[in-house]
Amino acid sequence: MATIKIRNTNEVIEGEENVLQFLEAQGVLYEKWDTAKLPAALQNETHINDEDKEQVLSTFDSEIRSLAERRGYHNWDVIALNEKTPDLDALLKKFEQVHTHTEDEVRAITAGSGIFIIKSEDKGYFDVNLAPGDVISVPVNVPHFFTLTDERQVVAVRLFIEKEGWVAHPFQDPEFEQAK
Repeated sequence: MATIKIRNTNEVIEGEENVLQFLEAQGVLYEKWDTAKLPAALQNETHINDEDKEQVLSTFDSEIRSLAERRGYHNWDVIALNEKTPDLDALLKKFEQVHTHTEDEVRAITAGSGIFIIKSEDKGYFDVNLAPGDVISVPVNVPHFFTLTDERQVVAVRLFIEKEGWVAHPFQDPEFEQAK
């Protein structure tokens, strides 16, 4: 279950309905997928191979296609990050730069956890802590970045409009530096 922490005030938002209402007010899509649908061997498992990734996509095919149809996505894949990921720290450093995109950035967490740090017009930066089953779509041109929690492992379905995926456009923001 996702939780939100507003960085300027340290306010914490919990509970599916409260999280949904807050994110909706920010223009951020939030949904839940039932990760109990996954085969037992893939539930809470972040060390997966290409065959396992295909199984994740197959298991959530109807959810993926529904979201794709509603939001205009054409491509999707699965990313798995954990302590065995080559150059994980360098990869995270690349992720942990505030940026925008010309298309939504979507993550459906199927195992592990992650955090989207998103800039709101009225709230400043807020962290959305995501757990298995949480699905989020950060809108076009909204400053944000994605990183891992202290657990440092995640499996996520990503959906794209463009074949090459998201292209990050750096967003320099002194407010973010102060909010760290």
